[in-house]
Amino acid sequence: MTSPTPLPDAEQLYGALLAGVKALAAATPQPIHLAGIASGGAWLAERLHRDLGWPGAHGVISSAMHRDDFARRGLAHSEQTVLPFEIAGAHVLLIDDVLYTGRTIRAALNELFDYGRPASVQLAVLIDRGGRELPVEATFSAARQALPEGQSIELGRDADGRLHFVLENKEA
Repeated sequence: MTSPTPLPDAEQLYGALLAGVKALAAATPQPIHLAGIASGGAWLAERLHRDLGWPGAHGVISSAMHRDDFARRGLAHSEQTVLPFEIAGAHVLLIDDVLYTGRTIRAALNELFDYGRPASVQLAVLIDRGGRELPVEATFSAARQALPEGQSIELGRDADGRLHFVLENKEA
């Protein structure tokens, strides 16, 4: 039996993500718009947008309709894409909780481009767990966390809005 994987402190990583997003924004033509991938990325984008004090609203992107495993998963998240800003010509900072194979990011990019052609898209994530199947790389990652095959990690929120990670062991 293997020992459990220690989980990082999600709130501490959020602080690093906030600092990383500030640095990305400072080096990006303005205005820059936040769009979080449902659901963990959307929670992060909502909180980042509030903590940064940016005008307007953040966006939410559902990757469900563009996933290559749609037939198996269906509409995994009930959130729909809401982009309260013009995508054509915009500088978009895509936010997600965990970067793994790159397939969710590919699907989210396809969804984003359904709304127009942005001037640029950058990706910031809380955790990069490696294991890429597609050539996708985050512009900023708050942490890197390798996990054994058969384990997954996802972001959760407590009733008071505090972030935490949930580790799941998948049956073979």
